[in-house]
Amino acid sequence: MTALSVRIHSKRFGAGTPVLQDLHFKAQAGEFVAIVGPSGAGKTTLLKVISGLERDFSGAVETSTDVRTALVFQEPRLMPWLTVAQNLCLVAPALSAQRVQALLASVKLHDCAARFPGQLSGGMQRRVALLRAFIVQPNLLLMDEPFQSLDAPTAQQLRTVLMDLWQQARPTVVFVTHSLPEALALSDRVLFLSTGPSRVMLDYAIPTPRSGDLTSAAVMVLQQDLLGQHPLLLQGAMGLGVTPSN
Repeated sequence: MTALSVRIHSKRFGAGTPVLQDLHFKAQAGEFVAIVGPSGAGKTTLLKVISGLERDFSGAVETSTDVRTALVFQEPRLMPWLTVAQNLCLVAPALSAQRVQALLASVKLHDCAARFPGQLSGGMQRRVALLRAFIVQPNLLLMDEPFQSLDAPTAQQLRTVLMDLWQQARPTVVFVTHSLPEALALSDRVLFLSTGPSRVMLDYAIPTPRSGDLTSAAVMVLQQDLLGQHPLLLQGAMGLGVTPSN
């Protein structure tokens, strides 16, 4: 079952050169799709188009009729004047105090309900942001580099939290990242974007079981094979500076 169909003929800002052009892909229900591309390739713009936050484009984004979308941004975006419990209840007002405690315990934030975001570490704030996204029981989850700027151990802990939450509900995920190992460790498919105007230049299905660990031997082998075949892949080109069209 196709949960998401994206057809962007052109997305530009003002009269400038298109940021996205002839960008097409589909995602199946429950599929975890990573988006990788060079800086400036329009990855965040793509998420905004999919979410409906950016409507000024030529093309169409189609989802299932009962879609419930949640977004996780580069920053946690918690309300600083609300406690952790109040931040969660902001998106799910019917949550009981007992349910809030149980949810926080599931992401190892047992004693944090009454704390304010400023009293939490960056990693703890990200856990709350992840939990907030899953509380609404989304069937489409859009994530924009949610673990950037974190130290490696904290980022890995959060990837584990994400995998635990995702495996319980299996929403379709579109996950933007600059990290190829992260994409290979978490996703079912990786869509590689070209330099601008960006389009999908390679749709790569992960041939091995999901590891979740960026440093695993399987991820390292996949990365070496990909970059061996396409040395300019992370720079937005498939070969010697030439990006094929879709």
